[in-house]
Amino acid sequence: MPVSSAAVTAYLKALDPVKRSTLEVLRATITSIIPDAEECISYQLPAFRSQGLVVAGFGAFKNHLSYFPHSGSVLPALEDDLAGYVTSRGTLRFAIDEPLGRDLVEKLIAVRIAQAAEKS
Repeated sequence: MPVSSAAVTAYLKALDPVKRSTLEVLRATITSIIPDAEECISYQLPAFRSQGLVVAGFGAFKNHLSYFPHSGSVLPALEDDLAGYVTSRGTLRFAIDEPLGRDLVEKLIAVRIAQAAEKS
């Protein structure tokens, strides 16, 4: 297992079972969407790097879990899809026991990658 994947695994192992289980589902979803992505730690939280760019991340907090698109312009672009979620400019909060759906994660990643491609 690469060092960065081991660090993500260690992060997950330190969580309580419900948070760990939910984030393991998210981890598997992201991996299935961008299988060539490298797992890493960014801002002390698990993340995924694709073509040198961090495109997705997640973290566990006391009362919620968060998804991080690593860009402040991704969540506003998906405002309709995020109705019902608490968001800030760069954070999508979700329930401890309810993983994000694959369709939503695909959209989040697609917007991040498309926006990055526009800038290059």
